[in-house]
Amino acid sequence: MQLSSRFTVAVHTLLVIHVFGKTEKVTSEFIAASVNVNPVVIRRTLQSLKAAGMVGVKAGSGGASIVKDLHDISLLDVYRAAGCVEGELFHFHETPNPDCPVGHNIHAVLDAHLADAQAAMENELKKVTLADLVAELPAKA
Repeated sequence: MQLSSRFTVAVHTLLVIHVFGKTEKVTSEFIAASVNVNPVVIRRTLQSLKAAGMVGVKAGSGGASIVKDLHDISLLDVYRAAGCVEGELFHFHETPNPDCPVGHNIHAVLDAHLADAQAAMENELKKVTLADLVAELPAKA
């Protein structure tokens, strides 16, 4: 299983808006061409980013713009805005067998490790801002 691609689509969307926003009208169709997805996916992504206060979107085909400083948008902010995971990253199967010694104890032996793994991932995402990613883009981007 994989995590949803909503997070990476949201990051890609923000970078396209930043790179092309000064010279192009950055519409959902424009962004979709870069991400190679249906514009409807981008419109949903833009709604999430707008609700999180990261972008502004003009009605119709007015285009999108980033309304927050790139240094103030971490990958964790984007991850949360994209709605990839609500609550815990790891979803436990619903009904382990309580009569089995493994099923009865699975939460006790695994829950803390999974919570630690999620915390580690979120801490890494906190360290990187969109400004960092822009600095890593090749000059021709």
